[in-house]
Amino acid sequence: MNKVGIVSFGSYVPRYRIRVEDIAEVWDEDPNEIKSQLQINSKSVPGPDEDVATMAVESARNAINRWKGKKKDIGAIYVGSESHPYAVKPTASIVAAALDIEKNLTAADLEFACKAGTAGMQMCFGLVKSEMISLGLAIGADSSQGRPRDPLEYTAGAGSAAFLIGLENIIAELDGTYSVTTDMPDFWRREGAVYPSHGVRFTGKPAYFQHTVDASKGLMGELGTNPSDYQHAIFHQPNAKFPQAAAKMLGFSNEQIELGLICKEIGNAYSASSILGFANVLNQANPGDRILLTSYGSGAGSDSFSFTITDAIEDIRPYEYDTNYYLSQSEYINYGKYARFKGILR
Repeated sequence: MNKVGIVSFGSYVPRYRIRVEDIAEVWDEDPNEIKSQLQINSKSVPGPDEDVATMAVESARNAINRWKGKKKDIGAIYVGSESHPYAVKPTASIVAAALDIEKNLTAADLEFACKAGTAGMQMCFGLVKSEMISLGLAIGADSSQGRPRDPLEYTAGAGSAAFLIGLENIIAELDGTYSVTTDMPDFWRREGAVYPSHGVRFTGKPAYFQHTVDASKGLMGELGTNPSDYQHAIFHQPNAKFPQAAAKMLGFSNEQIELGLICKEIGNAYSASSILGFANVLNQANPGDRILLTSYGSGAGSDSFSFTITDAIEDIRPYEYDTNYYLSQSEYINYGKYARFKGILR
C-alpha cells in the first residue's frame, strides 16, 4: 500500500492580543483566579480586516511557499471552521481563487466545532491514498466567538493551520488514525445566534476527556504503541488545563506536550487549536520522532493521528513565517479596541 502523509504545512495567527487582565477589569473579576482556572495569559484577536477566509489563505500560502511542488496538482481543498464568514457560500472557493487553483478541483467547507480541521485532514488522507487525487489541502481556521462576560470570552482566540497531504516527499508519514463520535450536547450555536451556548456539566467530563482519551487509546491500541513511543503529543487546547489533564490520564509527561501547548498566549483557536500546536511541533521535530495528535470537537468527537517524521522534513526548514514567527508577533490592545474589532457593539 502507498504511504501517505504530510508534504508541507503553514500557520497563521493574528498579531493582535488581549490580556486576561484587560477583560477581567471590565467585568470586575479577579484576573488571577481566571488565570489559575484556565492557565491562559492572553488570546489572539483578528484585526478588523480579518476573518476565517483571510486567515485560511495566509496559512495555505505559507504551506505552499515552503514546498517545492506545483499548485496545479492540488485536487481538493477543505476548510474546517465554526465561524465561516458566509452562512451560504463556501470559504474553500475563496481560498482556491486566492491561490489560483480553480481547475479540476473539489472543495468544501466543513463543520464539527473544533475538530473540523482534522476532519478535513482525514478526508484528504483518504482521497490521496486511494489515488483519486495527487494532493489535498486541509485547513482549520477560526475567529471564535464568546459572549461578553462568559468564560469563553477569556479563551476564544483566532488562527489558522494548513496541511498539504500527498504520497511523495512526505515529511510526516501517517501511521494511522482513529475517531470517536457521540451525540454530546456540551456546546452549540443555533442558526442566527451571535454567540454559542454551552452545557457546563458536560464540558470536561464526559465530553472533552471521554472523547480525547478514548480516541487516543483506540489509536494506540490499533497500532500497538504506548505513550513512551512518542516524542511529542498534542491535544485540543480549549485552555491549558484540559490538555495537561488528558495527557496525565493517558500517561504522557509534561515534556511530551510542552512544545505543542501554545494556547497560553493565543487562547483557543477552535478548529485551528490542536493543529497549530501540531505545526509548532513540526517546526522543531527531528527525523524519526513519533507524534500523537488528538483533536476534539464539541457535539462531540475526537480524531487521533499518529505520525512518524521523515528525513524530508529538513528540506522545508527553516521557513521565515513559521508558527514561532506568528507567536512572537504580538500587539496588545485594550477592551474597547477588542470590542470594535470583534463587532461586540451592535
